[in-house]
Amino acid sequence: MHKRFGKRPRRAPGGTRRTSRNSVAAPRGVIAAQIEPMWRAARTAAARPSNTMADKHHLSARPMTETPPPTPTQPDDAPADVVTMDKVVALCKRRGFIFPSSEIYGGVGSTYDFGHYGVLLKTNVKAQWWRAMLQERDDIVALDSAILQHPKVWEASGHLAGFTDPLVDCKTCGQRFRADHLGELPCGRKPSKHPGETEDCDLTQARDFNLMFETTIGPVKESGATAYLRPETAQGIFINFKNVLQFSRKKPPFGIAQVGKSFRNEITPGNFIFRTREFEQMEMEFFVPPAEVGKWFEYWLTQRRSWYLGLGIRPDHLRLRAHEDSELSHYSSATSDVEYLFPIGWSELEGIANRGDFDLTQHAKHSGEKLEYFDQATGERYVPYVIEPAAGADRATLAFLVDAYDEEVVEAQGAGGGETRTVLRLHPLLAPVKVAVLPLVRKDGQPELAHEVYGGLRGLLQAEYDDGGSIGKRYRRHDEIGTPFCVTIDHESISDRTVTVRDRDSLTQERLPIDGLAQELARRVSLPWSTPKLAPTR
Repeated sequence: MHKRFGKRPRRAPGGTRRTSRNSVAAPRGVIAAQIEPMWRAARTAAARPSNTMADKHHLSARPMTETPPPTPTQPDDAPADVVTMDKVVALCKRRGFIFPSSEIYGGVGSTYDFGHYGVLLKTNVKAQWWRAMLQERDDIVALDSAILQHPKVWEASGHLAGFTDPLVDCKTCGQRFRADHLGELPCGRKPSKHPGETEDCDLTQARDFNLMFETTIGPVKESGATAYLRPETAQGIFINFKNVLQFSRKKPPFGIAQVGKSFRNEITPGNFIFRTREFEQMEMEFFVPPAEVGKWFEYWLTQRRSWYLGLGIRPDHLRLRAHEDSELSHYSSATSDVEYLFPIGWSELEGIANRGDFDLTQHAKHSGEKLEYFDQATGERYVPYVIEPAAGADRATLAFLVDAYDEEVVEAQGAGGGETRTVLRLHPLLAPVKVAVLPLVRKDGQPELAHEVYGGLRGLLQAEYDDGGSIGKRYRRHDEIGTPFCVTIDHESISDRTVTVRDRDSLTQERLPIDGLAQELARRVSLPWSTPKLAPTR
């Protein structure tokens, strides 16, 4: 997408609980003097032991339409959500989902590294996007275009001239701010104030700041050619329209889909991985006959909203919001955002835009190549219009993490009290680990049988063998990772070759035979699922 991912936040509609503004941390320079405040809280929380309880081996059970449906609102009697950004950041740090990049050197502003479970989770998010685009359809093909492209690509697209934000500098604190967001940002010296509100503030006049990262192609900078890290993946699709049309034997309506890294030199990134300078996009350009553009625009609004709902996002935390005329990008005649109710407020997950024929026309003009479709059956020649659903893989991952985060009081059988367990109620298809194999003790042949079970599972499912710590602590660890099923091998398993399967959400346990276990758990992972957080009571 050409337009910015992050926009001025809006208040939630009547009946919703959260109406906080989307405050964004002020920049701290290229090498951050300190990591964002949420990471300071994360380090403190990570240093403390996580909530654990004596979780013993056996616990007591506990038609698609073209017009999108109206956005639901949260009922007044709905239970308050326990999730905060601080809690999510702390969990990501503690359990190895996401770390601040270059942390041993003090960090780089708003750049993050994904750990093992973060890689698995984001990979699953992208896999489900590809599944929706390719496996479940026959009118979309895949593409992986280069990050470095000819500079004229960005001249034709308008990025060189118009991909800018207004920037002001504060001569007092040395920080930079977006001039159109001053009312939302904290002052560098007095965070309770906004930039320009104190006598000490000395702001420069606003000037345009291009958001593209500039680099040089060639061994010597002075004699090399100027190039740019792509700010979006979409242009790589448009400049390959002719190539794809020839090899794919498709005709409009058809789409080209791509997942890849993009880079934007944001003035004020922040809010964890919500807005970063390096991010991964999931974009699809759907080429249609001009007369059908309105129908397909409504179609993709419904499709993209349904994708998030199908992967467990709560309906009362998801909405479609149409852009006002003043918000539309220069190429767009209509745009709507799929928005999620983050702890920071309603914010964009994905934009669906009617780009018209702007991009193909511009590239045809600047390259001299005809980028059009000729219908041999009718003899008609035209430049297709484009519907673009464009999502962020990082931002979608954050939304799934936030929506899955939950806390509940659990009690071991016969215990007089309970403790709070933290759990990620991720859709099983998204969960980084589908099943954990846990020997009850490290003796009596249990580890050997557990490895046998693990070997049978890992061919079908992302599985993990875990024998470190008490069984209760291992259960808690996999609750926080979001593992849907834990398979426990005990003394009884040795004699009758059955295991205990523990369900993450309900905490129910059942004995199942080892023979056929992998197939049964794979079946359960693929079943329709809805989050227990939808229930009015636990």
